[in-house]
Amino acid sequence: MNVSPSRPRTSRADVAHAPWDERWLGPLLMAPALVYIALLLGFPFLLSIWYSLTDVTVGGQVPRFVGLENFRRVVQSPTFWQSLRNALVFTLVSQALVVVLANILALALARDFPGKWLVRLMILLPWVAPISLGSIGWLWIFDPIYSIINWTLRALGVFGPRVWPVWLGQPDLAMASVIAVDVWRLLPLATVIILAGMQGIPQDLHDAAAMDGAGFWRRLFRIDVPLLTPVMLVALLFGIVFTLTDMIIIYVLTRGGPYDTTQVLASLAFFTGIQGGDLAEGAAISLFLFPLLVAVVALLLTVAHRSEVT
Repeated sequence: MNVSPSRPRTSRADVAHAPWDERWLGPLLMAPALVYIALLLGFPFLLSIWYSLTDVTVGGQVPRFVGLENFRRVVQSPTFWQSLRNALVFTLVSQALVVVLANILALALARDFPGKWLVRLMILLPWVAPISLGSIGWLWIFDPIYSIINWTLRALGVFGPRVWPVWLGQPDLAMASVIAVDVWRLLPLATVIILAGMQGIPQDLHDAAAMDGAGFWRRLFRIDVPLLTPVMLVALLFGIVFTLTDMIIIYVLTRGGPYDTTQVLASLAFFTGIQGGDLAEGAAISLFLFPLLVAVVALLLTVAHRSEVT
């Protein structure tokens, strides 16, 4: 009987006296990524803080320090508060729909059926395609004259001869339209995340529940939903971050109109700082997103951690 030699144990003293190339290998491998993140995110963030404390403008001379004057002007603007409300409505409604629809799609894709790979491919296309191109396609879909939605519903008899909605020209319809496009864009990502979580649920749990007489809905709310809660919170976190910080859909479809009813903080900061030339006030508006995102991330990660523990 061959007995393999036992592996020598490594003590803390051996690790402390290890060669420098072994002790510093991890930090050296992580250094390029950390430097890249610092330059890509840290420098613009610090620069926006400096801009928000000055009176810098596009094409201006040496900026002058003004303290919190830009923030004071921002909070006194009715457009800012309307944009903040729009951003919250836009984000919360769209992500609630994304989570519900992603669970439905994930449940459907978890089953075997002919053409399953094709359906998965089609679902992933909105996430793979550039959002600017997708938004332009939706711009034609919502066109006030050539809208395929209006023509189809009129052909089906849903719309009468005098009914012709202007999807991007009426305040309520405009907000519903941009929410629909955001759901279309982020639904594939949430579906893939939740589907991956479903694949990790042991089949034995479903088999045991089925033997005990549990139906589909009982298994869903007693097994799937509790076990998928951390995964759903991660998908929700990604969706909220992407939605709050993105302005492409608003920029392409409505430009914040009509009457600023679809204006959000990200688009307002762009129109103020870049198109309006007031870099200082635009930076101040964009910085209001930072505490909002930090609060959302901290809340969702805390809830996800507690749900994993329980």
